[in-house]
Amino acid sequence: MENSQNKAEREQFGSRLGFILVSAGCAIGIGNVWKFPYLCGQYGGAAFILIYLVFLLILGIPVMVCEFAIGRKSRHSAALAFNDLEPAGSRWHHLRWISIVGCYMLMMYYTTVAGWLAFYCFKSFRGDFVNASSDFINNDFAGMLGNAPVLAAWVVGVCVVGFAICFFGIQKGVENVTKVMMTLLLILMVILAVHSVFLEGAGKGIHFYLVPDFKNMVEVGIGNVIFAAMSQAFFTLSIGIGAMLIFGSYIGKDRSLTGEAVTVTALDTFVALMAGFIIIPACFAFGLQPDAGPSLIFITIPNLFSKMPGGQLWGGLFFLFLTFAALTTVIAVFENIIAFDMDARGISRKKATLISAVLVILLSMPCVFGYNIWSGFQPMGEGSAILDLEDFIVSNNLLPLGSLAFVLFATRKKGWGWEGFLKEADEGRGLKFPKLRFYMSYILPAIILVIYLKGYYDKFSPMGTKALVGWMIFAILLIGFVLFCAVPKKKKA
Repeated sequence: MENSQNKAEREQFGSRLGFILVSAGCAIGIGNVWKFPYLCGQYGGAAFILIYLVFLLILGIPVMVCEFAIGRKSRHSAALAFNDLEPAGSRWHHLRWISIVGCYMLMMYYTTVAGWLAFYCFKSFRGDFVNASSDFINNDFAGMLGNAPVLAAWVVGVCVVGFAICFFGIQKGVENVTKVMMTLLLILMVILAVHSVFLEGAGKGIHFYLVPDFKNMVEVGIGNVIFAAMSQAFFTLSIGIGAMLIFGSYIGKDRSLTGEAVTVTALDTFVALMAGFIIIPACFAFGLQPDAGPSLIFITIPNLFSKMPGGQLWGGLFFLFLTFAALTTVIAVFENIIAFDMDARGISRKKATLISAVLVILLSMPCVFGYNIWSGFQPMGEGSAILDLEDFIVSNNLLPLGSLAFVLFATRKKGWGWEGFLKEADEGRGLKFPKLRFYMSYILPAIILVIYLKGYYDKFSPMGTKALVGWMIFAILLIGFVLFCAVPKKKKA
């Protein structure tokens, strides 16, 4: 009775637009900016984009629909969703820890990167990089990382802002603020992209970005291109740790979930493509290399705007756009963390927000200190930091394992089941989910496992055979945990 009452009283989004923008805001992150444009250039431009879109369709969207469906049917976060839908005598509920640990672990380092971006937005508008030399910009980034009090202050500021927004609830807090941020983000992207493509010399960058280069694809290897596109399609949507599941629990039954997932994915893809139009033409116009990773954002981009007329304004707007992109993800995952406490402990939103805020701030400090007072700790090899370990745990483990768990639970007879999943996914107006039970039950899990194991191979094969075998055994044990939870308990005689 209490569970039914909680479902009836559960908060909901005020509008379909709010749901789409909040979900897209969760999916849209800094990886769209510093990785996607580089991959396009490296793996054949438009040819890579086409392959990437195919994998979004056959991989990313189906997993997202599974998350949305589990959330909408259960009306809970991942903390209780499995408990609500699993058959009696099941172990599926143990898989909630992938989502709970995944959201906390993601915020342990994502808040740090969001703090970097907010700080650089402030510095750009202040004019710190106007006519600055490359040495100054390089040293400035290293100086920021080494200054623990300043970095910690910006990270705490990001956490306070994010949790303050969540404190006011789904409609008054998360939905209203994210609508404004996402609207401004999209406007800023268009302005920056138009400015970039009309720079003198930008044409070569547009050609590099958009014209299919099949010769380059052959040189780097067709298999490598396909796997890169498959991996990017999988990781770009923030699927696997229940970040989408929670928003499914806040929406009504008037729209089918496949159509909503397609809309969210299209918006995420639009942002990724526009990021390429901002960065690559401008880099070519000023003779800079569009490298991937933090060096692109915090070294290459400030160098770019320092050379550009009006660079103080354009640089400030660029980092404002990135800050919004990071904050929309932070707010979305904070909402997930708060929902875990509300569901699992039965406490109020206000109490859950305060508890979660303290925990996340404390848990974010190791990443902050990993670049200064704890810089001697290099967990993933020479030159690595605590952020690299945390990112490895989330990106290479919890996202794929969580996605595998959601797909198996939604489609297997001993889980929630295909019929229940399909009925929930198709309820409402809009695009219906294709009746591809064999694909969803067997082929899609196999693709996820290939991505998971290939990620381990790529990361650890350079360390030698012994290290690779050891880590592969560890990966297989984690897969075994997911499969073990999928097997029902034996009935007592």
